[in-house]
Amino acid sequence: MAAMTSSARPLLNRRLAEFGTTIFAEMSALAVSTGSINLGQGFPDTDGPQEVREAAVRALRDGRGNQYPPGPGIPELRTAIAAHQQRRYGLTFDPDTEVLVTAGATEAIAATLLALLEPGDEVIAFEPYYDSYAACIAMAGGVRVPVTLRPHQENGASFRLDLDELRDAVTDRTRLLLVNTPHNPTGTVLTIAELRAIAELAVERDLLVVTDEVYEHLVFDDAEHLPLATFPGMRERTVTIGSAGKSFSFTGWKVGWVTAAPGLVTAVRSAKQFLTYVSSGPFQYAVAEALALPDTYFEEFRADMRAKRDLLAAGLAEAGFEVFRSAGTYFITTDIRPLGESDGFAFCRGLPERAGVVAIPNAVFYDHREAGAPFVRFAFCKRTEVLQEAARRLKKLGG
Repeated sequence: MAAMTSSARPLLNRRLAEFGTTIFAEMSALAVSTGSINLGQGFPDTDGPQEVREAAVRALRDGRGNQYPPGPGIPELRTAIAAHQQRRYGLTFDPDTEVLVTAGATEAIAATLLALLEPGDEVIAFEPYYDSYAACIAMAGGVRVPVTLRPHQENGASFRLDLDELRDAVTDRTRLLLVNTPHNPTGTVLTIAELRAIAELAVERDLLVVTDEVYEHLVFDDAEHLPLATFPGMRERTVTIGSAGKSFSFTGWKVGWVTAAPGLVTAVRSAKQFLTYVSSGPFQYAVAEALALPDTYFEEFRADMRAKRDLLAAGLAEAGFEVFRSAGTYFITTDIRPLGESDGFAFCRGLPERAGVVAIPNAVFYDHREAGAPFVRFAFCKRTEVLQEAARRLKKLGG
């Protein structure tokens, strides 16, 4: 019998075997090939503040950041991140030992999970969840344990966390909770009661908590973003992740960060240094200036996105979708069953031809695919005229 060669084994390692081409790549390609409006992938179609762009240009011209920046991030940005957390939330972090700059929030998530997990550790995450969570847990050898956010009708249709289900999901093998608020894709913002219950559970069961708070500045109406690290017993066990891309509409710059207690930051930095090592040198200087923008910037940014949310939500409702209230992020989740549909994948693959619009099936964000089957996500971080045209095109569905 011939000896087995390496070519006989699949090239992709088994931890990543379930992860192929992302739905975002598929749907974006479909948008291009059909000339459709792309409300699938969540990136703005306009740039952020001009003064922040000019700060990046100035850094390039002055030769700041054109070579390797310091591994933890430039001091100016780490100081600005710490000042932002203090000003916004009353959280005090030492810029030298408790702040780490990363290549976007995606690297922050990857480095954190690679650093903190051993093979077999269980990670509880709220599904539907951003697809990189599942891949990063797999790369770290962890076991993901989904707790499903379910639709509720009271106080406007929205997705809520079942705290009893969360508590029941914790076992002796649970290492950490992976929390995302404001939540992509549902637009849910966890309430103070929900956050307090999560914090009490983490303290009681001695769990680490990783909080993805990249949409912290995009909360609407009566919702309020409260970092988990502000709750009793959470400062020393929470890794908080932030992002300039979502707060300043420069997603291509890939500047994110981690704030946590010194031991946690040291652990995450140990993994991060072997991923990108460093990145985004000149952009780090620009983001340092962006974080110091006055409160009026954040208020106007939020008001603009709220108006766009309302515009698209109204158009979706008129087209026949059930629209779930988005209290945060720049996404709206809808239910396609009022349109006589139940398969989000089939619906989204057919939508460009039917209406010239691209969306994302929420089922890709679920382990329990059947729970997400009828839900579809639209992004509203686009120019007003683009959203108006999308709403006009979607009216065809109700015709």
